[in-house]
Amino acid sequence: IGMDLLKVTDLKKSYSRGLIPRKVSVLKGLSFSVPAGTITGFLGGSGAVKTTTMRCVLGLDFPDSGSVEMFGQPASIESKRRLGFLPERPYFYEHLSGVEFLEFYAHLTGRWKKQVLRDRITELLKRVDLEFARDRRLGAYSKGMLQKIGLAQALIHDPELLILDEPVSGLDPDGRMALAEIILETAKKGPAVFFTSHLLHDTERLCERLVVLKDG
Repeated sequence: IGMDLLKVTDLKKSYSRGLIPRKVSVLKGLSFSVPAGTITGFLGGSGAVKTTTMRCVLGLDFPDSGSVEMFGQPASIESKRRLGFLPERPYFYEHLSGVEFLEFYAHLTGRWKKQVLRDRITELLKRVDLEFARDRRLGAYSKGMLQKIGLAQALIHDPELLILDEPVSGLDPDGRMALAEIILETAKKGPAVFFTSHLLHDTERLCERLVVLKDG
């Protein structure tokens, strides 16, 4: 096990809820780490605020207190360039083809030489078993195909840390098996993988380490 690529220390978060606003504490001092070269599962039932934790880690939401470090330093825009992310409910531009979608996200991550990017996209489409649908519009993709192209998007810039929010949720058994194989294969190539799930079977099969969240 290598250095911690992600380290969360004493994370606390509360929200104001109700007609007469009342503060409700949802994260109550959460601490965990994700070492290099590992698959770490983040396990908790539905409503266990796993997605809230992810949003705080990624800077999409702000914790009340606590710290988030990436690659040994406080999380920053530069450190986030080194990670890939697939949200639980990703938004896909349905009018784009698989290739156009990956090109769009590749250009968000940096400048690419045309041939290098073309080769990278072909490699990823083969890896997620979608080369046959490379020119098909995303609006015609099935749920499983969208999860796969979403994973390819998260991998396009060859990240060192891969964060996936419920990547196998809603998939049929074949889709879950296919996505699990891609996650295992990705981790073997070097990046650390951190993913949330409420399915014990998937985390048991994939993970070397578990973070279990209950009551914050």
